[in-house]
Amino acid sequence: MPSEKKDVSNAPLRDSARDSPLEAKDIEILSLPGLSVNLRHAGDTLELVANGNLKAVCSPILKNINSRLQEEKPALVQEDRVIASAWLPPVPSPVFRRLIFAEVQIALGKYIPETVSIELTRQNSSRYLPGTVVDEVDAGTIKRIIDEALELGTFIITFTENDPLLREGVFELIEYVDKKRAIVNCSTWGTDFSRETASRLKNAGLHSLMVGIYSTDPEKHDAIRKSEGAYEKAVSAIRLALEAGLVVVMTTHASPSNIKELPALYALASELGVHEFSVWEAMPKTRKEPLITDEDRKNILEMYHRINSCPVGPRMFSNTFLEGQMLGAMAGRRWIHVTADGDVKPSPYPPFSFGNVKKKPLKEIWQKIRSYPYFQKQNSLTPMHDPEFMEFVDRIPIGAKLPYPFEKVYRR
Repeated sequence: MPSEKKDVSNAPLRDSARDSPLEAKDIEILSLPGLSVNLRHAGDTLELVANGNLKAVCSPILKNINSRLQEEKPALVQEDRVIASAWLPPVPSPVFRRLIFAEVQIALGKYIPETVSIELTRQNSSRYLPGTVVDEVDAGTIKRIIDEALELGTFIITFTENDPLLREGVFELIEYVDKKRAIVNCSTWGTDFSRETASRLKNAGLHSLMVGIYSTDPEKHDAIRKSEGAYEKAVSAIRLALEAGLVVVMTTHASPSNIKELPALYALASELGVHEFSVWEAMPKTRKEPLITDEDRKNILEMYHRINSCPVGPRMFSNTFLEGQMLGAMAGRRWIHVTADGDVKPSPYPPFSFGNVKKKPLKEIWQKIRSYPYFQKQNSLTPMHDPEFMEFVDRIPIGAKLPYPFEKVYRR
């Protein structure tokens, strides 16, 4: 039987000292010369309110966040905080304060890599050929990357791609992140997941565990993972993580081959009792690969709004909404990715490197990405769905080692 998770999605915040609805009060989130942002907190109502001469600068992002807090159910309500989404820091928290500060900076024209995703290993990866030799970034360098990311203003560190939990020392790396400056997410295939693994992740301060399931048909999921029994391992990982008290997200990719299966996948997420069902649009590797259509995106958005307006069941996250309607494409604007051998990309998907952290500081590489006009303009399409960006991909020589240096295909 799936692990039961108490549904508190509509419950008011509680004062742990009195176990009663919190009285109306304002909590200071951010205070800068010319700007203050407070969290207005009354019973089960949360609202961010800005004051000062710079109020107009952060009004758009506060409007977006307030809409999410008031119109959509959160992933989890706890006694002293709300986790609106596993992809966002809790409200209120020191990390959420960093989110507001980062958005103010972006509104003033200074873009910050709010999310830094780090690939720890290529073990169990269907992206790379068996026997691929990778000089994985050592733990000391990963810690330096984390420190440099936090100095840049990053507030989400995600260990992702392949199965990060197969990397020796992963728990130490999760624990290393300063939890007052960033939340830590980690994905897993459930490859070698045990009750002890779940407990160690909880003790290390993991914000949320992301477990990918790509079909409700175990054989289809196993085929995608290229590993027999992968489906059962993923389901087992979800159950064990929930038992340990972790925030758990069931993730999937929306592709032409499984777009009609999304309702069934959500039903599975509900049955398992996860906190959030996360849907990312699948990314092609070449222009010839099929993409989801505008009609598919319309259906995803309809599903997103319908699910998140319903008080029961897991919340739904969708990059179709976050990037397509709320913030715009994040790659190279609010997001950078570090591969297992140190190459830095705008996100995990573009086949380009802008530098390697073994040779250059993360700040220098981020500035290089930001120097290209393509990443300076807003776009609602993620790069690998954008015909303009795919022209760069088309210029990669056949048989070239990936990720390919972007400067070799860029023409000013």
